[in-house]
Amino acid sequence: MEKTRIINYNRRNFIQNVTIASAGLSIIPSSIYANISSSKKIIKVGMIGLDTSHSIEYTKLLNDPNAPEEIAGFPVVAAYPLGSSTIESSFSRIPKYTKEMEEMGVKIVDSLSELLNQVDVILLESNDGGVRLEQTLEVLKKGKPMFVDKPVAATFADVSKIYKAAEKYKVPMFSSSSLRFLKNADAIRNKNSIGKVMGATTYSPCYIEPSHTDLFWYGVHGVELLFTVMGTGCKSIRRDYTEDSDIVYGTWQDGRVGVYRGRPHWEIGFGGIAFGEKGNLTMGPHNGYTTIVKEIVSFFKTHEAPVLPQETLEIYAFMEAADESKRNNGATILLDQYFHV
Repeated sequence: MEKTRIINYNRRNFIQNVTIASAGLSIIPSSIYANISSSKKIIKVGMIGLDTSHSIEYTKLLNDPNAPEEIAGFPVVAAYPLGSSTIESSFSRIPKYTKEMEEMGVKIVDSLSELLNQVDVILLESNDGGVRLEQTLEVLKKGKPMFVDKPVAATFADVSKIYKAAEKYKVPMFSSSSLRFLKNADAIRNKNSIGKVMGATTYSPCYIEPSHTDLFWYGVHGVELLFTVMGTGCKSIRRDYTEDSDIVYGTWQDGRVGVYRGRPHWEIGFGGIAFGEKGNLTMGPHNGYTTIVKEIVSFFKTHEAPVLPQETLEIYAFMEAADESKRNNGATILLDQYFHV
């Protein structure tokens, strides 16, 4: 914790506040939605963790005075900066991102409890999955609907505990990579554009953080895309790993095969190809965060998650099994074991 304690967040009153009448006791900074109608219902969004670029990108979209109707009325009004205290690539970003959030009219608070008392819904953005269990439990106990950015946690055991807690407290929650909402991925999954998917190969950068299950840190993007088009029902996996390449082969219960390929280089990009009964379709490249933000706001409005818990749990079991396969020199691992503990 010492590295984070020396960061000065300077909680100054940096903007003038105005009351939005229809939001009850809500205090919304005047720099957010300057032109919004006083009759518009405001749902106050709180953000946990300012150690990822997603914090900035999502706030830019939500706090845009000219935000489209689909996302208008959901400004990020307050943020608790602390995420990782041990991963340098994460905690070193906090001062810069904190300043950028202040410039967008977001109030910086000193504790998670202070944040939860000021907002209606939560964007959990802290990049370190190791702190996620503690953070999510505090949010869930407060009954705040929550979007959990990747990774849900650092291990499958913690992912499972988080979803069990959400069920226990009956709080709406979902998690997803933005790749799930790529245009062609949506066409394949929801519009039957190539008929039944017979197989798929997806890819993404796959940097590894030693404190996390390998694919949780960044490979999750490509694995999420694989499940988006293949659906649930993966029975077993095996993983081929070298210092420059990661390949995970998944066999589904109906005999279909899906493959995830990752490399520790940005140049690989994000995307894939799905093979269907009526043809093949490529997916990618990544085209920004507008679509996932629309999905998040829709979830906050309806409390209906676009990704069911069992699918997310299977995605993380797939990645946990990939670590077990790596430890056992590429052995085939059954996913079923992760759901009977």
